[in-house]
Amino acid sequence: MGARTTMVLAAAMATVLLAGCDRQASGTATGAAAPATRTVATIAEAFLTPMTPADNIDSPAAWQAPDGTTWLIATAKTTDKLVVYDGSTGAHLRDVGSHGTAPGTFDRPNGISITGDLLWIVERDNHRVQVFSLPDFTPLAVFGAQDLRKPYGLWVDTRSDGYAVYVTDSWDNGKDAQGNDQLPPLAELDKRVRQYHVTRNGADVQAKLVASIGDTSQAGALRVVESIWGDPANDRLLIAEEDESYASEFKVYTLEGRFTGTTFGRDVFKAQAEGVMLRTCGKDGWWITTEQGKQRSVFHLFDRHTLAPVGAFQGNTVANTDGIWMMQQPSPRFPQGALYAVHDDQGVVAFDWEVIARQFGLPLECGA
Repeated sequence: MGARTTMVLAAAMATVLLAGCDRQASGTATGAAAPATRTVATIAEAFLTPMTPADNIDSPAAWQAPDGTTWLIATAKTTDKLVVYDGSTGAHLRDVGSHGTAPGTFDRPNGISITGDLLWIVERDNHRVQVFSLPDFTPLAVFGAQDLRKPYGLWVDTRSDGYAVYVTDSWDNGKDAQGNDQLPPLAELDKRVRQYHVTRNGADVQAKLVASIGDTSQAGALRVVESIWGDPANDRLLIAEEDESYASEFKVYTLEGRFTGTTFGRDVFKAQAEGVMLRTCGKDGWWITTEQGKQRSVFHLFDRHTLAPVGAFQGNTVANTDGIWMMQQPSPRFPQGALYAVHDDQGVVAFDWEVIARQFGLPLECGA
């Protein structure tokens, strides 16, 4: 999706950004806010995968294979496939899938998630979610085609009775005379997120629509949506608002789909709000969010509980980022985990979490 150009350049060291945190956490931010003073650090990327502009890479997810290697799997929207890289080096390993409607094929794959050995893919133009088992990429199920109109992103919550799968659905009312998407009226935005209950018994995967989510108030409405992530311990569902004509921010819902009245990020984002992940640290942690600058992407960290800004950084290269993925599991290359981010629709970069944590003085030892 498009984004305004961000011209924010590097500073040597980022400091904790506290300005306006009380107002952000209160959920009273409606309307234009004065830009907050911010410092953006520069952290070098650990690697950059091969660039394949024809693929139109959108979102990544990482998985540790049985042999201990890390697979970095990304969706390729234009070539209708998955691209698999080595998660430690960025080397290209293989491609999976092709264009089609049958299981194992894709039509504009976009959102991606991994839970255990299950790989979840949202297909915008097949209007569905497809589920695979790893490491063989065996198709297990498709669901959502009867409900979804223009799905983009998803978050999967593993629960005792299966999985709660939240899928964003950013359909529009066609194009205006200038060729821009026309947003539906607020009253029709009550199904911006679809929630499914998914169960698995071996290779048998079943899904049932259990809720449609979307506030229709001016403050809580989800106008243009893609990225979504949750925090069950704090009953929070964060959804990126990508309608820059209204605001670039994150809206906080409950897991049951109620708008809490809280929004945040509007006064620090200078481009479109995009990817979001949660890095946990015991009971604490940090939300990692993306500001999709055309010249350089900026990654913002917010406190897990207060939603106050903690710091912001950019890479030497990465720009125009859509999806991100926080890999918390340690690997020989990244003992504290890695943050993966799409670069300019062409590939994926990696950041070493230990470098990020030391930059902002974050603890590396988190306990249970």
